[in-house]
Amino acid sequence: MLAMSADIDAASFVANWAQVRARVDAACRAAGRDPGEVAILPVSKTFGAASVRAAMALGLRRFGENRVQELRDKQAELAGEPAEWVLIGQLQTNKAKDAARLASEVQSLDRLELAAALDQRLQQEGRVLDVLVQVKTSPEPSKTGLPPDELPALLDRLRDYPRLCVRGLMTLAVHSDDTEQVRACFRRLRECREQAARQGHALERLSMGMSGDFSLAIAEGATEVRIGSALFGQRS
Repeated sequence: MLAMSADIDAASFVANWAQVRARVDAACRAAGRDPGEVAILPVSKTFGAASVRAAMALGLRRFGENRVQELRDKQAELAGEPAEWVLIGQLQTNKAKDAARLASEVQSLDRLELAAALDQRLQQEGRVLDVLVQVKTSPEPSKTGLPPDELPALLDRLRDYPRLCVRGLMTLAVHSDDTEQVRACFRRLRECREQAARQGHALERLSMGMSGDFSLAIAEGATEVRIGSALFGQRS
C-alpha cells in the first residue's frame, strides 16, 4: 500500500503557493516570457483529500495524480467538489476504463494500444478526453515515454481516435545535478513540438518541469509545470 504523506493546512498552502507563483513568474521574466503563459499544476499524489481542500480554498481546481486508484479514492472523498483530475503517471491499459471515466486529462499517453483502449471506453462513457503524449527525453531506464523518433507516426495514428483531443507533449527530465543535461531534455521536447508542427500537428502545450527544475523547463518553453513538494511539502 502506498504510504500517504502528511496533509498541509490551508495557511501553509497559501504561503507555498505565493512563493512558487513568484518563482515561476521570475523564471518567466528571466526567459523573456509572459508569466501568464505558464500554468502551475499542483501535484497532489500521496497527499490526502485535506491537502486538496486546502488548495481548492485558494480557487485551484486541477490536480495531478500518478495512480488511478488514488485518484478514484480522492474523487470519492471529495464528491461534489469541482476538482479536475489529471493523470500524470504511467497508465496501464487495463486501467483505461477508470481513467476514461474519472480523469479530465491524461498526460502520459505513450502508445497506440493505450489510445485505442481509452477511445473505446470514452465512446461508452459518451466523453472526450484531453491527452498529452509523453515523450522519453531522458536516457534513464526508469523513465517512460515514447521515443522521440516514434512521435510523428503516433500523432498521425491518433487522428483515428476522435475521442482523444491531443493538446501537447509531456516529459520527465533526467535526474541530475548537471543543469545542461536537464535542460537538454526540455529542449528536446520543444524540438519535438516544432517538428510536429511542420508535419501538420498543432500542439499548444508542453508539460515539463517539476519542483526542482521548473526554471530550466520555462527557459525552454514549458507552458505548464507540475509542482508537488514545493506546494504540499515533502512526501513520505
